[in-house]
Amino acid sequence: MPQSVNPEIEFDKKAAWNALWALVIGFFMILLDTTIVSTAMPAIMGALDADISGILWINSAYLLTFAVPLLVTGRLGDRFGPRNIYLIGMVIFTLASLWSGLSTTLASLVFARAVQGLGAAMISPQSMTLITRMFPYAHRGAAMGLWGAVAGIASLVGPIAGGLLVDSAGWEWIFFINVPIAVLSIFMVLKFVPKLEPQAHSFDWIGVALSAIGMFCLVYGIQEGDSSNWQPFIGPFGSWHLIVFGILMMVVFVWWQSKTKSEPLVPLRLFKVRNFTLANISITFMGLVIATISLPMVFFLQSVRGLTPTESALMISPMAIVGIFLAPPLGKAINKVNPRTFALPGFVLLGGGTIAYALMMHADIPLWTLLIPSAVQGVGSAMIWPSLSLAATRDLTASDAGAGSGIYNTTRQIGSVLGSALIAFMMDSRVAAEIAKLDQPADQSAIFEATSVGLGQALLLPGIVAVAAILSVLFFKSHPLDNKAGH
Repeated sequence: MPQSVNPEIEFDKKAAWNALWALVIGFFMILLDTTIVSTAMPAIMGALDADISGILWINSAYLLTFAVPLLVTGRLGDRFGPRNIYLIGMVIFTLASLWSGLSTTLASLVFARAVQGLGAAMISPQSMTLITRMFPYAHRGAAMGLWGAVAGIASLVGPIAGGLLVDSAGWEWIFFINVPIAVLSIFMVLKFVPKLEPQAHSFDWIGVALSAIGMFCLVYGIQEGDSSNWQPFIGPFGSWHLIVFGILMMVVFVWWQSKTKSEPLVPLRLFKVRNFTLANISITFMGLVIATISLPMVFFLQSVRGLTPTESALMISPMAIVGIFLAPPLGKAINKVNPRTFALPGFVLLGGGTIAYALMMHADIPLWTLLIPSAVQGVGSAMIWPSLSLAATRDLTASDAGAGSGIYNTTRQIGSVLGSALIAFMMDSRVAAEIAKLDQPADQSAIFEATSVGLGQALLLPGIVAVAAILSVLFFKSHPLDNKAGH
């Protein structure tokens, strides 16, 4: 069993990498669960006799309980040790995965997914905290390269894994598969991950309450935006009411953080660091892009072109495959240069590839041509993930690692939640608008073409957002060790 260490003084490269591999197994699994459900939705609807509005809560419940506690769970790692919180979260996540697979009603499955999200919220910031504290700067680029690649690959592999499992074993196995993976991760964490000393000595309970209420209202309001068609102030608790109240509560939370005399939940001084602030802005954009990028493509491939879940998932697999091959060389190079060096062309390629894919969405397009923009998207995302992770953590001290990781993961999840809500609205509205242009009665081929064009227009949303992210990464500041790391 590993002993407590101070990695800021002592660095054992082999031990640190063993610990990192133990952590990324669990991290990969929880991110996989944000996208793996999408291709299983039709099967779950049939098995549980659910309607579309109810079935969407399988994802919404997970995203809600994943996003809301992240500020708190990041700080919990500082207070009680990141390894301890990681293991508790993994146990919760594993039991909830078993519960999800055994569910026979929609209500049971939604509750199980909510518990899963809570476990994921405990796991996610701890992995980033441990990397920051175990790896000194000169070695952190390669570690963040792997961590970032895992984040990108998991988001893209989810639909593929979901399609294969649904077609071969049944929808329950998208949850059962987590159990052996989680057990392996727990064993490896116990064996390889050191017990780092707690860095916080008090806990800001008022900050916890304010952030939890504000984040819940903000995230839940965004999630419900599409169901209310984004009309303002519908009902006593309409989505806009909740969003506005959530923003107000977060303003009060920030005020409290500036006034509290104890250790704040979010040290506001972190935002004086330019790269930390810009990395959080950029990862919000990236979270939105990744949450929206695959859904219009999958609907086009399945609904218009008639592909199976597995076939449609394989059509977008170049994104994941390219990322897997690029991760090792990018990881070695990333900490030797300004993060802008890779992040800027990464967003250009990701946005450009997505816009190209959107413009190519026509009912008669040869399918093989769509593999090209998918691969370009993969190159871009592989360059972005490690660049932003390193930019966010490079200047964090050990005492700020948990808070910084919590903030970074929170902004990524807010982007994902916002993207999930917006893409559903965009797909519905753009497809309806294109079909409305047709002369009635319209034949099937005309409807397919209109649907394709509408889905392509929806896909322009993540494409334009990715291009817009260039404005934030342009201003990344060079680090004193840039071009010297590794020498």
